[in-house]
Amino acid sequence: MQSKPIYRIKTIREYHKVRGLPKPQHPLISVINCADILHTGDVCDYRWMLDFYSISLKRSSYSKAIYGQQEYDFDEGIMYFSAPNQLFSFEIDKEATPDFSGWILLIHPDFLWHTSLADKILKYEFFGYDVHEALFLSEKEELLLKNIILGIQQEYHTNMDKFSQHIIISQIETLLNYAERFYERQFLTRKITNHQILDRLDKLLNDYFNDNDLISRGLPTVQYVSDRLNVSPNYLSGLLKILTGQTTQQHIHDKLILKAKEKLSTTDLSVSEIAYGLGFEHSQSFNRIFKSKTNQSPLEFRKSFN
Repeated sequence: MQSKPIYRIKTIREYHKVRGLPKPQHPLISVINCADILHTGDVCDYRWMLDFYSISLKRSSYSKAIYGQQEYDFDEGIMYFSAPNQLFSFEIDKEATPDFSGWILLIHPDFLWHTSLADKILKYEFFGYDVHEALFLSEKEELLLKNIILGIQQEYHTNMDKFSQHIIISQIETLLNYAERFYERQFLTRKITNHQILDRLDKLLNDYFNDNDLISRGLPTVQYVSDRLNVSPNYLSGLLKILTGQTTQQHIHDKLILKAKEKLSTTDLSVSEIAYGLGFEHSQSFNRIFKSKTNQSPLEFRKSFN
């Protein structure tokens, strides 16, 4: 099946025009009431790409959002984050009556220029999460964020002065910090789902390192592990850091070291042969990782074990 064409929207003003909204009050930032958006049948004929950040909280039984191969309903109300140049698409029920509610905050990167958020916004990993990793908010959390959004809207609707940008940037940063807190709460409260991911990760890495074909496959990458677990790399690392204190890469290295210790203690293979068998092209790289994890070289470990 042929892919849908990409509809790229470069400015917030263009976004307003495409979605049937009045001209924005500010060219670089806008708060939109989802109920005001014009929903046309051709919205699902394209894959959409925005040249700016989008932070949304939406509710609808009328539409589904699709990012890549992932589909998500808005029935319960979710919050999700999109960075510039991410592709997404929509599927709508053309027979249903549009019933969107919620809000969308659009932020052009130029608005962040020469501010504390210009580089700092990149540290908020949820901008790289897939749509099925969206943030579920309690009513109390939703109201708190809505009040911040109203504050942003009120600030740029008044006469802009030399303080306005700083105040809005501070409000956006507060919004993002709350979102980070709420994601941490979500990691901890959705224990069954998250611990299932941990169990699957453990099995995946065990199976990988027990494979006799590591020489040709090499070490597992974070992207490989994430793809097999059907989560985004950023979401997986965020989840693991909250639940275990370690990143995905650290989990991979821990499993590697366990396998290396097993071979060092139960075989007569040389360190170079073990390194090669575990997918390393150069034994020096293996030695460096092993020592950083154990404070011993492979040979020192073998001698102390024996």
